Amino acid sequence: MPSSTRTLTLRLIGRKLRVIPLLAAVLVSCLPCRAAASESQPSTQGHPVDQAVRAWMQTVAQDVTRNGPLAWLKYFETGPEFFMAVNGQMAFRNRAAAEDGTRKFAQTIRQIELKWGDDLRVDPLTTHLAAIAVSWREIQVDTAGHRVDEMGYFTALAEYRDGRWQFRNAHWSAPVSPGP
Repeated sequence: MPSSTRTLTLRLIGRKLRVIPLLAAVLVSCLPCRAAASESQPSTQGHPVDQAVRAWMQTVAQDVTRNGPLAWLKYFETGPEFFMAVNGQMAFRNRAAAEDGTRKFAQTIRQIELKWGDDLRVDPLTTHLAAIAVSWREIQVDTAGHRVDEMGYFTALAEYRDGRWQFRNAHWSAPVSPGP
């Protein structure tokens, strides 16, 4: 190998060797950060927002079961930012639409029973906001006595405002029957 090529090769190897300790130092310095991040991720149970939202969700289900669909209106955000989607479609674009739709629905229902699943997930985003996800099961009996059993998954953003938790938005989904 000519001397100029050998010199160039040795310089490139020398540069690579200097980069390796630098790269190793960066990787080692990131390990504590990564470990701390993974330690904070697994569970929020015990967090004050988590506990408050879990208790509130049980109150919502009990109230809807006891008092019917109109009970929902106590838990929807009162401002125009509220919306609700069902199975990927906008059901209520704002609070006024939710009030109107809920009142009409309540006139058709004699009894309703709402149960959240044991898989409730609460993700405290701030002291006043939490993301919620949970399976649900509902039994409805209409005014003609027909019973409908439904189940699915519910996600929402809850906001603590004016001394209470409210749904800022909500999405209900139910399994879709497979096509032919």
